[in-house]
Amino acid sequence: MIDKTQIIVITGPTATGKSELGIQLAKKINGEIVSADSMQIYKNMNIGTAKPNAEEMCGVPHHMIDVVSPLEDYSVARYIRDAESCIDSIIKRGNFPIIVGGTGLYIDSLISGRTFSARVDTAERLCLENEFDKTGGDAMLEKLRKVDAETAQRLHPNDKKRIIRALEIHNSTGKTISEHNNETKNLSPRYKTLKFALNYSQRAVLYSKINKRVDKMISMGLENEVRALLKMGLTAKNTSMQAIGYKEISAAITDESDIISAVEKIKMESRRYAKRQLTWLRRDSGTHWILWDKSPDFICGINTISELLRGIK
Repeated sequence: MIDKTQIIVITGPTATGKSELGIQLAKKINGEIVSADSMQIYKNMNIGTAKPNAEEMCGVPHHMIDVVSPLEDYSVARYIRDAESCIDSIIKRGNFPIIVGGTGLYIDSLISGRTFSARVDTAERLCLENEFDKTGGDAMLEKLRKVDAETAQRLHPNDKKRIIRALEIHNSTGKTISEHNNETKNLSPRYKTLKFALNYSQRAVLYSKINKRVDKMISMGLENEVRALLKMGLTAKNTSMQAIGYKEISAAITDESDIISAVEKIKMESRRYAKRQLTWLRRDSGTHWILWDKSPDFICGINTISELLRGIK
């Protein structure tokens, strides 16, 4: 029997076929999908997140999709708690958890055993945000430097989110982010993991796939999807609207600027994001890479995973 703490992770940059490979594998090994996509958790955001629909899911149970309203903020700590609950339930049912997605921080935090400090209350967060807006990034970074010089050295004055988060952690725990991370990084992993990363052998092929995916999203009605979200009251301040695709289209609609230019920016930002995803993944020497030629070979991918899985039974 398969070790019940063993899970499979299928990750990689955008447009590499993660969802379809995960679904096909799940059908073969009685698996269930746990999404590790920081934007697929939001309801009403389907096209721009390439969220699989019911037909594409082929009857395979999917978890951590359509979890919260796009009006809500959603943290890594909350993801770990919710995804861990899903995984435990899948294992109790005798099925196999398959983590699928490209959000590296979500995946690594889930499987590593890392914990996160609880957030401070909303009033204190708003107070810090107002102070940032009033005094500016340089002043807030200097404030952080006095209590956490190590973190302050890594941050840019414009990085409002991380500066505020670092101050939150210190104010609520009396510890710096570095101290908190050092306490948790040596914890035993939550799960034994087989991690697979997908990519194309040639970067030009990857970039071409990304461009085509963006064109498909536009043809499917991404602009209308963004307009519907704006009518719900969402603005650029919402975390959900920071997603690539939504941010650019939203800005074009709000500023009444050129949608065509926004689409080209989406392609550029998507390619840049893919590059960052690859950089993140290459840090983990234990990752098994599956490289496609001009298009995904899912049969070959499943065989590769199955062979390694049989080897650890």
